[in-house]
Amino acid sequence: MKIVSWNVNGIRASMKKGFDEVVSNFDADVFCIQETKAQDDQVSEALKEISGYKLFSNSAERKGYSGTGILSKEKPLSFLPNIGAEVHDLEGRVTCAEYESFYLINVYVPNSGNGLKRLDYRSEWDRDFTQYLMNLQQKKPIIVTGDFNVAHTANDLANPKSNYNKTSGFTQVEIDGFDHMLGTLKLVDSYRTLHPNTYDKYTFWSQRGGARSRNVGWRIDYFLVSESLWPKVNSCEIHDQIMGSDHCPISLDINL
Repeated sequence: MKIVSWNVNGIRASMKKGFDEVVSNFDADVFCIQETKAQDDQVSEALKEISGYKLFSNSAERKGYSGTGILSKEKPLSFLPNIGAEVHDLEGRVTCAEYESFYLINVYVPNSGNGLKRLDYRSEWDRDFTQYLMNLQQKKPIIVTGDFNVAHTANDLANPKSNYNKTSGFTQVEIDGFDHMLGTLKLVDSYRTLHPNTYDKYTFWSQRGGARSRNVGWRIDYFLVSESLWPKVNSCEIHDQIMGSDHCPISLDINL
């Protein structure tokens, strides 16, 4: 089974930049998208030319903001939007598809914002999202993918010293929240485990200062899998040659 995840930074803009061709070239069983920046009907309209997939989306109450979606060749046993906490469920940040042997959770984790104004909320989100995942994992193993808006270690961004505790995505609060989730749920960071010594592969680049051309990036998009599924993972890759967003796609190949 091949699963792809991509923060598209606006699905309507992404379609104009060749999103349909990217989907076709990957030919993945499941394609997860984050930051659709569109309502459910607009996502459906934008993706109407993509055939062979069933679409499950979750839009934010605020128009043109956040939003997630799952394109799946196989119809899931169930589709579960949101995490069941009203404070978080207005922003369309989670889409979950249940398959026979696992849950696939697609997430767009809140950014702590300029000046870290949303850091307290982000910390609350991390706790509640971890509890949500724990409840799911008690039923079946989980695969969690998406934009987590945190670089886990200093090896996961180009300039750790200048960003530490100053820039959203690399504060100790966010790192601790990510660590707590991994440890509590016994989740494996697929890419880092398979590529322990690769430190210049990133999934996000600022749109300022030519960051992408200079590869001044961050690895903030992940595939996290339950330990029980780890022996079934074949590969996890970062496709940083694919353009069309300030993020690039990532992929997981797993025997399921």
